[in-house]
Amino acid sequence: MHSPKQSPSALIVGAGITGLATALSLSRRGWSVKVFERTPAFEAVGAGIQLAPNGMKVLRALGVEGEILNRGFLPEALEMRLGKTGRRVFSIPVRHVAPYRWRAPYVHIHRADLVAVLADALLAAAPGALRLGASVQTVDEAKGVIRLSDGSEEAGDLVVAADGFRSGVRAQLFDDSPPRDTGMIAWRAVVPAQRLGSDIPPETACVWAGPGRHAVTYHLSKAGLVNFVGIVERQLDQPEQYERWDVEGTRHEALADFAGWDPEVTTLIERAEGLGRWTLFDRPPSPAWVSGCAVLAGDAAHPMLPTLAQGGCQGLEDAWALAACVCAYDGSRDAAALSAGLQAYAAFRQPRTAEIQRRAMRNARDFHHRPGAEALRAYSTLWLGARLLPWAARAQLDRIYGYDITAEAPSVPAT
Repeated sequence: MHSPKQSPSALIVGAGITGLATALSLSRRGWSVKVFERTPAFEAVGAGIQLAPNGMKVLRALGVEGEILNRGFLPEALEMRLGKTGRRVFSIPVRHVAPYRWRAPYVHIHRADLVAVLADALLAAAPGALRLGASVQTVDEAKGVIRLSDGSEEAGDLVVAADGFRSGVRAQLFDDSPPRDTGMIAWRAVVPAQRLGSDIPPETACVWAGPGRHAVTYHLSKAGLVNFVGIVERQLDQPEQYERWDVEGTRHEALADFAGWDPEVTTLIERAEGLGRWTLFDRPPSPAWVSGCAVLAGDAAHPMLPTLAQGGCQGLEDAWALAACVCAYDGSRDAAALSAGLQAYAAFRQPRTAEIQRRAMRNARDFHHRPGAEALRAYSTLWLGARLLPWAARAQLDRIYGYDITAEAPSVPAT
């Protein structure tokens, strides 16, 4: 008798958006998956996340689009306004346009809700796949073995490092250099709509631009929550102490950072229940994503500034592309097919993620123009372009939002 063919197996480090989506994508293709998350429980950390159409196409392919739409919020438009005057620079409709122009909706959702939807879908497909409170200490990329903090070991065909910006796997196998301090800090708050009353902002995703800083405001769920993010160019003492989203800042300091700004912005700061503050770090595009049977994905591979709202979406694209590229590996042959798939994944994803990293950094500069001729040139060009050639303004987004990884990702044939 022939022994039954064993399913290929993947060990995924990190149960954030990228890790869970990768596990679900691999599971849908017949892989046995285990996800290891160091925190003992999922918490409602973070705040809102914007799911652009390119990310929503992955969630649709994974079978969770309906639940995302049930929990999320569809903005009326994407717009830019000047922080101090409130003057609108441009507005691009998305609620009714996105499903037709980019073939998927544009959605705002609380990060915790997105993680919950992905985790529920994974556990329905692969009961027992998720291990919380399991901290991965080391990875043997030659053997596919991870060692946990309790001394136990797990073995698999593939190890996926989806453990975020401060990836321990990346530091061990690829690059342990410290990240770069961008010289910017971020403020973040979620404000219940009932605390705003008649001051609730419009149903748009709005970038408020100004000298040396910008803010982003939007509704993030049907439950009546409004998201505020403020990015300010300034240094903190000991910036490495302010990497976590849950480090509290003071209302007085946040209001000082946005003094004289439009009341739509300052009202959110005044009525927030708490304000998180952290330093923004980044890394240059990584030249290496693959080592043996270990591979990087999401922020572990390409951390990017939040100024293009694409970090989560690029992690979703990684998840789909990685699973598509390794699907030819069936767990019964030598490692040639797996190695070919991993190299194909890296070669396929690196150019796009590097481009989006660069565009996010460029957005930060564009949003923060100093007063005077430079700002006038920049904002006048944006305003004229959006008013006179609205199709051109939308075309700027086509390269990102119109992209469909579920149609574009290569499938590497068996060797």
